[in-house]
Amino acid sequence: MRLVTINPATGQTVRTYPELTASEINTKLEAARSAFSKHRLSPLPERAEKLNRLAALFDAAQDELSRLAALEMGKPLAQGRAEAAKCADACCYYAEHGATMLRDERIDERSFVRHDPLGVVLALMPWNFPFWQVVRCAVPALMAGNVVLLKHADNTPQCGARLEDIFLHAGFAPGCFQYLAVPVTGVKALIDDSRVDAVSLTGSVEAGRQVAAAAGARIKPVVLELGGSDPCIILPSANLKEAVAAAVQSRTQNAGQSCIAAKRIIVHNAVYDQVTGALVAAFQALQVGDPLAPETEVGPIAQARGLEALERQVHDALQAGATLLTGGRRLDLPGFFFPPTLLAGLPPEAAVAREEFFGPVALLFRARDLGHALAIANDTSFGLAASIWTRDDAEQQRAIAELEAGQVFINAVVASSSELPFGGVKQSGYGRELGVAGLRAFVNAKSVRFGKPVAS
Repeated sequence: MRLVTINPATGQTVRTYPELTASEINTKLEAARSAFSKHRLSPLPERAEKLNRLAALFDAAQDELSRLAALEMGKPLAQGRAEAAKCADACCYYAEHGATMLRDERIDERSFVRHDPLGVVLALMPWNFPFWQVVRCAVPALMAGNVVLLKHADNTPQCGARLEDIFLHAGFAPGCFQYLAVPVTGVKALIDDSRVDAVSLTGSVEAGRQVAAAAGARIKPVVLELGGSDPCIILPSANLKEAVAAAVQSRTQNAGQSCIAAKRIIVHNAVYDQVTGALVAAFQALQVGDPLAPETEVGPIAQARGLEALERQVHDALQAGATLLTGGRRLDLPGFFFPPTLLAGLPPEAAVAREEFFGPVALLFRARDLGHALAIANDTSFGLAASIWTRDDAEQQRAIAELEAGQVFINAVVASSSELPFGGVKQSGYGRELGVAGLRAFVNAKSVRFGKPVAS
């Protein structure tokens, strides 16, 4: 069996990778255990130094990595370079702040809490941000003293292999970060293995259920980030030009294949017609095409099955009563291209309204007032992120309090960043990446108490 890279812009096979044999997987697991026994005891300044070297390597490799992402999953070059730069920033952030985050916490004169690494973290990572998703899991884990086994998406094996090479060149010992060329069908055996101590998954709700069940049976901690159907609320007091531009960017970046994209745009009735016209014009002006072309703003859908799923969802939405404002049909191009698409008036009770559209398709809803907008926003099984555009302080504060999401952005595009915890509620998962919470996701908060006061 082999893992296959298919260029989504052409539909052609680029390269194949042999899957690891059982013996090779065993060797990598043993290497991870051996590396952990040493890495967990390494001084924090030494770990930080390696992260700074890692940052320099990501910066230097921006052009190479962006081309690799374009070939494997269709990301436009400019967006790929930005992703590599973001990886570098995260490395620098944890190099600078990691030691402080891991410092013992004094409780009283006799007690403190220390943070010990758990061991081998199995990172089950997706293809849509093939470098950033990995880095935001692996870098905090390594800074905390854990080691990482990466099972990357089946369609991005070259990205996975290149990441292992970069971590090695940064000075991490063999075994500290390893790419496992194994298919999805091999995941449960890895979770079951006693040499794996914890699991982090970014993926679908169904994948989350399966991973959580497998890890739960072995009493292993899990972080789950399972996507979303994120609302973007636009109210009359907003700077409408900025709000529209942000909604378009959020919905169509990475061809709409982002968990935190503004998938449902909810607009106050007073500005609905104005915003709708601006959205249609902006969607139609986007340049769709080859991700290797510098002028391309929207590349292809990463996989044929993703394109087919998107077509089915659009069809189901139209059958349920939605109105097509622009787009709606796959483009007559080689590869897996779908145009930026805007659907309005989808009945909120329709089954398809409960699904996550993983492509450049936005659902447009009309709201009577803020209360109605918040009700629409929360009427979903997901709860990853939300944004609201308003210059009214009372509206902002109400949205912060009432939106059911792991993160709420005010007058800004939702984005993950190293300093803020990232994750969701409801079926968007549990646990957090990034920030202090992400660094401590896979540590043992060990309470220590002395019978006598701790010497100062």
